Amino acid sequence: MGEWIVNFITAAPPLELFLIFFFKIIEVTMSTMRMILINKGYRKEGTMCSFVEITLWTFVASRVIMGLAAAPIKGIVYSIGFSLGVFMGSVIEARIGMGKVLIETIVSRSNSQDVTESLRQKGYAVTTMEACGRDSEKTVLKIFANRKGKEEIISEIQRLDGTAMIITNDVSMLHGGTVKSVRKLLLK
Repeated sequence: MGEWIVNFITAAPPLELFLIFFFKIIEVTMSTMRMILINKGYRKEGTMCSFVEITLWTFVASRVIMGLAAAPIKGIVYSIGFSLGVFMGSVIEARIGMGKVLIETIVSRSNSQDVTESLRQKGYAVTTMEACGRDSEKTVLKIFANRKGKEEIISEIQRLDGTAMIITNDVSMLHGGTVKSVRKLLLK
């Protein structure tokens, strides 16, 4: 039994296994980024990712398929690389924070002016609407912003109204209106 395990693990050269693993992570990371970019409207960037993705896939998959019968460990390494690639792609996308969000918040009417003025002073466009809550009068604030800066907005709302209900949604298309530019966000 022990000899079978050793033969299974050493059926392929360690460098080849490492390269399969490494390039599969990169390929699937690019695939994850491609899907996210295209869904968010970044078609050119998504297309560039797809070129790298399919080039890597062609070479890595052919290497694994050609030697799978002789070295099944290649399939396992390939699968582990795939899983790690999905994880890495989602981590990278979260750090980049591409795209826009709509932050809707329901604040008490007594705090709405403070929250609105504070966000506008920070450069965010805020649209307000009066609303009736279950127990009191409310104000609904709608803020379109870059996804990268949403935590700052949420923190400010919570600081000024601890009872505010905050909802965030990714926005795939946005035309017109006033949105804080990416350039200003990056210069902070």
